Amino acid sequence: MREYMTQMDAARRGILTREMEMAAKKEQMSPCELRTLIAEGRAIIPCNRLHTCLEPNAIGSMLRTKINVNLGTSRDGKDVELELRKVQDAVKLGAESIMDLSSFGDTRAFRRKLTSECPAMIGTVPIYDAVVYYHKPLREITSEEWLRIVEMHAKDGVDFMTIHVGINRNTARRFKEAKRLTNIVSRGGSIIFAWMEMTGEENPFYEHYDRILEICREYDVTLSLGDACRPGCLEDATDISQMEELVTLGELTRKAWEKEVQVMIEGPGHMPLDQIAANMKIQQTVCKGAPFYVLGPLVTDVAPGYDHITAAIGGAVAAAAGASFLCYVTPAEHLRLPDEEDVKEGIMAARIAAHAADIAKGVRGAAEWDRAMSVARKKLDWEEMFRLAMDPDKARRYRLSAMPKKEDTCSMCGNFCAVKNMNRILDGEIVNIYEE
Repeated sequence: MREYMTQMDAARRGILTREMEMAAKKEQMSPCELRTLIAEGRAIIPCNRLHTCLEPNAIGSMLRTKINVNLGTSRDGKDVELELRKVQDAVKLGAESIMDLSSFGDTRAFRRKLTSECPAMIGTVPIYDAVVYYHKPLREITSEEWLRIVEMHAKDGVDFMTIHVGINRNTARRFKEAKRLTNIVSRGGSIIFAWMEMTGEENPFYEHYDRILEICREYDVTLSLGDACRPGCLEDATDISQMEELVTLGELTRKAWEKEVQVMIEGPGHMPLDQIAANMKIQQTVCKGAPFYVLGPLVTDVAPGYDHITAAIGGAVAAAAGASFLCYVTPAEHLRLPDEEDVKEGIMAARIAAHAADIAKGVRGAAEWDRAMSVARKKLDWEEMFRLAMDPDKARRYRLSAMPKKEDTCSMCGNFCAVKNMNRILDGEIVNIYEE
């Protein structure tokens, strides 16, 4: 029997867990350093004790920025095998987390397959699954039934759950008074808001928060406190609805820490570039340094088809300013269910954003990767460049698609290659570009 209930419980007792040791090694830090951050709530290791194939990762603003990939079945996208291929691709491409947002079919079988086979962290949104599982009108789902789904997901081995607990009767009232342009764009937030409006009852996740904490403590599930009121357009960014909910999430964070339950906070959303850093600072202050999980943020509303780029721009700024965890956005955002290529494009855009931020905030080992690539480029060592590339397959494919006559150059520059010519002239050789 374990001596501790959760990673935070272990950290506060001075226990170094296997997960802390494995995660610390990836961060090039001592397990004791990581343990201190976990004890304070400034870092987390989502790791349900039933997810036995997990390769643990730590999440925190001072650690490598991690990437989450959303996928799952829907009424218009029922192909389970396709979703499983997306999972495999995501893991291969370096995503540390998979969030199963399935809303159709045998969602439990799919979820259990993930937690039995996938080494990445697995997250879910129980509120989606309740609608599918009970298969009855929304207003007829009871408070007890909402909570049972949370427990089911914990028993199925998920490492973190997004719970839309911050939109209670009070924050819902403030939202209605604020009269937003795009209202509530969070699926989970809109579902629980509608349920409260139709039943007249308090948000059951908020009303029975202590019970949710008991479930999370028993299985060591990390709470991802959902941002039901995240802005869905630039005009709604940093408005009273978003701020009101964030204050509530700060209060709920402290309650979770009292029970040694690990917590991260979800954030925006759509947001102008100049507001992102300030939002990260506000979150760190209100939520006492709990890891921040951002969805984008998307820095413009007018680029459908390219929202992986708008999100990467926002994500890089957010992570450099303190966000810990980036939810990828694909080119299909706002348009359709992403296909396999969309998933890949979204992951790579998010990974670039994460790595750029890690360099900016001095994360251990981040800049060394880039230096190694620069050394390989200076030497015109193509194989080493491919090995170091974030996407080696694409880099190799591009070069092979237009091989130059001289293999020490590329088809862009040929004999005009500055690197090649500088190497030669500094070695005392003669450079005759047109005669070679």
